[in-house]
Amino acid sequence: MEKRVWALILIPFLLFYAIPTGAAEKEDRKWQDEAVYYVMVDRFNNGDNKNDYEVNVQDPKAFHGGDFKGITDKLDYIQDMGFTTIRLNSIFDNEENGYHGKWIQDYYKTEEHYGTIDEFKQLVKEAHKRDMKVIIDFEWNQVGPNHPWRTEPAKKDWFRDENGNLYLNQDNQEVKNYLIDAAKWWIKEANIDGYYLGNADLVSESFIEEFVKEIKGSTDHFYLLGEVKSDDPKTIASFQKMGIDGLIDYPLSESIRPIFDQVDHSLSELVTNKEKLMAIYPEPYLMGSVMDTDEMIRFTHNAVTKNQHPGPRWKLALTYLYTTPGIPIVYYGSEIALEGGEGEANHRQMDFRTDKELIDYITKLGELRGKYPSLTRGSLELLAEENGLSVYKRTYEGETTVIAINNSSESQNITVPSKLLEEDKELRGLLSDDQVKSKDKGYTLFLDREEAEVYILAEKSGLNMPYVIATIVVYGAFLTFIILAWRKSKKKRAQEE
Repeated sequence: MEKRVWALILIPFLLFYAIPTGAAEKEDRKWQDEAVYYVMVDRFNNGDNKNDYEVNVQDPKAFHGGDFKGITDKLDYIQDMGFTTIRLNSIFDNEENGYHGKWIQDYYKTEEHYGTIDEFKQLVKEAHKRDMKVIIDFEWNQVGPNHPWRTEPAKKDWFRDENGNLYLNQDNQEVKNYLIDAAKWWIKEANIDGYYLGNADLVSESFIEEFVKEIKGSTDHFYLLGEVKSDDPKTIASFQKMGIDGLIDYPLSESIRPIFDQVDHSLSELVTNKEKLMAIYPEPYLMGSVMDTDEMIRFTHNAVTKNQHPGPRWKLALTYLYTTPGIPIVYYGSEIALEGGEGEANHRQMDFRTDKELIDYITKLGELRGKYPSLTRGSLELLAEENGLSVYKRTYEGETTVIAINNSSESQNITVPSKLLEEDKELRGLLSDDQVKSKDKGYTLFLDREEAEVYILAEKSGLNMPYVIATIVVYGAFLTFIILAWRKSKKKRAQEE
């Protein structure tokens, strides 16, 4: 009896708080829904001291001890920040001091400093248990400077000389077969989910097309992320047409890094540049959006040299990266604003004993990106921009998110005309508890200095007649039940007397 009463009392409250926000239904996961955390294995976390051969953490050019076990131990740390995929530098056996993975010695072995192939398989297995994917760098252009192939007369045709640099000659049938076979072997052996293909512009178009065909034909839902060091989006787009799913969007990075590494920089090009790039790339939603890579001066360094506090700079930049079309790829250490200059200075040791403020912010962004499909699949439209404050929206199947970024040193407001958003609704802040209701002129947003907000467009909160009526009906039924129960109890007592 008591349980029935409480159930009836709770029903109207459950109805009231179950008001839908118009969010699009979740669909099957696609690569454009991913958020990638890029790990340099040797510099991340040392989980097994038994493979610390000639490790010297004081030498920036030597191995520091990071390994597969160390990454496996930190998978929850990575996932808790909202990342759904990890990317690792090349894991293949390297020459001495090849901590970065680029000096390949054997394509069919793991680097001994990183651990065994079984430990790598365990890393992939543990990632998959958490519904996370694993991408590894596949070096298809070069081997180590002292690789025996370089001096074998029979393999003279395996290389081509370009301005004194020896690169693999993928047009040689033996080289072609070797690379494709090795790439397919790792997919079958370790069940990885994707490859990162650096310097794709050094590879012939015919080889790329054959490589793509062979790899895609051997597994489903495999992602190929390429890299072409070019500031010309049309050049980069041509590689997507060859079959590479997405490429690092360097033109995007080059345009947004100078915008966000200092305060009071105009955001006028923030969305317009993105819209131009989207019109050029065949598959813009599969492009890799980055602030940092292992070959750049770290974004933190740029901000610090301009006397900026890196925390707020990172927050705004990451808000943009997570809420515009493309796959965000975050380089390890960005979540703690790790410093780093050129070369080895970019590959500093990760530090897990640090302030969590930026980590918490990334975690929230990851949560929102995973929850709202409009942030990964929606269209992009600039709504308003003035004085370093920019507002844009993403729309997908009835769901609209609105993003506001204030890159100025002063708090300010901006009004989005009603004609650009649905009228008589409200914007609910998802990073904070901000709430903006539509008025005659539109939606007036107020943002503190160096702050950003992500809103969901929803029905106005307050009195909702359908739910009020439902509540009256439920309570009416509840009172009827109580009266009938009381009468039945009274009649029963009278009969007993």
